[in-house]
Amino acid sequence: MTTSPGAAEALSLSLADAAEHAARWTVRVAARRRIGATGVAWTTEGVVVTADHVIESEDDVTVGLPDGSAVPAQVVGRDPGTDLAVLRLDGASLPAADHAPEGSVRVGQLALGLGRPGSSIQASLGVVSALGGQWRTRRGRQIEGFVRSDVTFFPGFSGGPLIDVAGRLIGINTSRFGPAQGIAIPAAVAGRIIEVLLAKGRISRAYVGIGSQPVALPPALAARIAGQESGLLVVSVEPSSPADVAGLLVGDILVGMSGVAIADAADLQSQLGPERVGEAAVLQVLRGGAPLDLPATLGERP
Repeated sequence: MTTSPGAAEALSLSLADAAEHAARWTVRVAARRRIGATGVAWTTEGVVVTADHVIESEDDVTVGLPDGSAVPAQVVGRDPGTDLAVLRLDGASLPAADHAPEGSVRVGQLALGLGRPGSSIQASLGVVSALGGQWRTRRGRQIEGFVRSDVTFFPGFSGGPLIDVAGRLIGINTSRFGPAQGIAIPAAVAGRIIEVLLAKGRISRAYVGIGSQPVALPPALAARIAGQESGLLVVSVEPSSPADVAGLLVGDILVGMSGVAIADAADLQSQLGPERVGEAAVLQVLRGGAPLDLPATLGERP
């Protein structure tokens, strides 16, 4: 397929228009010693969203506005697990980001990543290369979905927007999960996290309170628990934690929780979502080679 010069120019101009439109709500975030980062004006009342990892200090955070001025900002909520943070501007407001309709993003469509690490807007062009459902970050946080693109995240682009050719927000870019990954947290997913951060300042997570390492089970032990080949050897128990109160001991092997097999750390993390804080659970362990059930009440991670 050939493209006429006129069509190429029209596409080029539409991309420039999209970047110019989104630049109105794309800001600079100064909260670290190195190069500035980027943020997105989420509401017209001064709520700005950025990447959590770019906030090295919550003192003296400033936000650079598109008109070149800078205003102080307060950190009102952070979630390292999803690499999202929420700021509130002091005495300033901006146009809020326009959102692409949820579910409208398609693999193969053009996308622009925007950054404002300095006073002027910067852009990088690519395509949406993958869309994904639930996934677990390296910090154990389960996220509802992701958008992967081949947009280059230049220094300072983290926290900035991934936009479509109409200048609408697709997601919040982050290099936290690997600079070569091109990951953006979808706008709708980010919105649900932001609501909780505005209300509580953090995302609650259930926890048990153990240090552990995976261990292979000898065939004789595996046979006692339906052939499960591995579990988590308990190497430490936090004092007064749910595990401590339940009676879990160093040397126990955690193999299940309320009937769900726990073969490794990822299995355990999958059972510790925010919705389970305060829930009753049964920790299924092997102690001295014998199966043992320990009732527990899941706590909230400090």
